[in-house]
Amino acid sequence: MFALRTARLLLLLLLTGCGFEKSLSPQALDQLYVSPLPPPDKPLRVYHLGHSLVNRDMPAMLEQLAEAGHDHRSQLGWGATLKSHWEPDVPINGFEKENAHPRYQDAFEAVRSGRFDAVVLTEMVEIRDAIQYFDSPKYLRLWAGEARKQKADTRVFLYETWHRLDDKDGWLNRLDGDLGKYWEGELLSKGLAHGDTGGPVHVIPAGQVLAKFVRQIEGQAPVTGLRSREDLFARQPDGTQDPIHLNDLGNYLVALTHYAVLYQTSPQGLPHQLKRADGTPANAPHPDAARAMQDVVWEVVTQYPKTGVPQRR
Repeated sequence: MFALRTARLLLLLLLTGCGFEKSLSPQALDQLYVSPLPPPDKPLRVYHLGHSLVNRDMPAMLEQLAEAGHDHRSQLGWGATLKSHWEPDVPINGFEKENAHPRYQDAFEAVRSGRFDAVVLTEMVEIRDAIQYFDSPKYLRLWAGEARKQKADTRVFLYETWHRLDDKDGWLNRLDGDLGKYWEGELLSKGLAHGDTGGPVHVIPAGQVLAKFVRQIEGQAPVTGLRSREDLFARQPDGTQDPIHLNDLGNYLVALTHYAVLYQTSPQGLPHQLKRADGTPANAPHPDAARAMQDVVWEVVTQYPKTGVPQRR
């Protein structure tokens, strides 16, 4: 009996040393999202915490899509992790450049102010590295809890992003597999397992929207001006393809996704001629492309309960 107890103790110590941690089962996680969020009854004040896949233009586009009174602030970095935003001794690469704009606000000051109705968090990609080396579930838990200490009804969201177009495992394959395996199976399942975040963290499924829209335009339903995934991504100054950062059209699609989730409202019929954060006109999608984007966004958002949006049956 003593030997058995000793073996169990050693096993527990081994699991603890290997990073064993509390995690919700897929079924238990799903239960947190059975009831949708109540729709907001006013324009939202939104705080964005993340990196260059948030950028400045996408939140500016979101603000233009929303009703007058929507406001946003942010803190960004280059490939910044949730840990780097939390820990004062972990540098945030590109901090000075990324936050040199009027909408910057210190992250702790913002989430502790009680001023924001919604806090949108995201994690660096490669998401596998973020989880393995930078404790993503822990810092999702910490930021969600911190956001609700001052204002218990703060809506907290996890912005699901994407990987490089040239990912060796396939860009679409990664989008198909990573949502359940990493964003849900690691960040949400472990980050929410302790029950101390003041409620669930809902998902803004931008990666899933991109995947569905790309399959549409690369399949049998191309739209004016858009034939491939590369048409949504930026170009480097020398004209070569930027494999991860979006252009104005991609940012518009992601802004529509944020709008649909945050406001629980169909983006169908929203304007498509918007401005960048610096006030210059963004490259606008053709009206047919804008309608196709809006349709895809609403289809994805209303078929994924973790958005908090009432689902279509």
